[in-house]
Amino acid sequence: MPGGTLCFMLTTQNFDICRTIRPPEKFLWEKGRKMRSIASGILAGLCATVVLSALMVLKSMTKFLPELDMIDMLAAMVAGGATIGWVLHFSIGAFWGIAFSVVHDFLPGGNAVVEGIVFGLIAWLMMMVLIMPMAGGGVFGLMFGVLAPIMTGVLHVIFGAVMGWIYQHLTLSDALPAE
Repeated sequence: MPGGTLCFMLTTQNFDICRTIRPPEKFLWEKGRKMRSIASGILAGLCATVVLSALMVLKSMTKFLPELDMIDMLAAMVAGGATIGWVLHFSIGAFWGIAFSVVHDFLPGGNAVVEGIVFGLIAWLMMMVLIMPMAGGGVFGLMFGVLAPIMTGVLHVIFGAVMGWIYQHLTLSDALPAE
């Protein structure tokens, strides 16, 4: 199989057809690359969650929108304490990292940072129409005031940008090996 090409004769048609096949080592490389991509997504999602968490703690320290405490909201949704809220918060960040690693190639933007921002806005929209109403904040969290959707939107843009940037740097060396 020189050059990764397998040629065979189709006797009924009387002409040669050459088909390129993937040697097993290239298939395994691609499978390993996808696993590294998911692992990179998890790490990028967790790192972006650390940045988001620092901003949330800063918001809490400044007493800005004190009624909008996502950790307390998450904890209350599962009838748990603050520790459970933080565990859920970081679990959601890891989940978003996995989701980003799967869909980022289909997002507009041209680079992982812009794709991360788009992804962050999609995650924000899902939070505003699904999670906020379940947590008692109403659609777009407007029960907490007009600033709630704006502030959470900005936080999600930051989350997406950080996640995309980290993901991009973690996956830079993931090109196929030279043949």
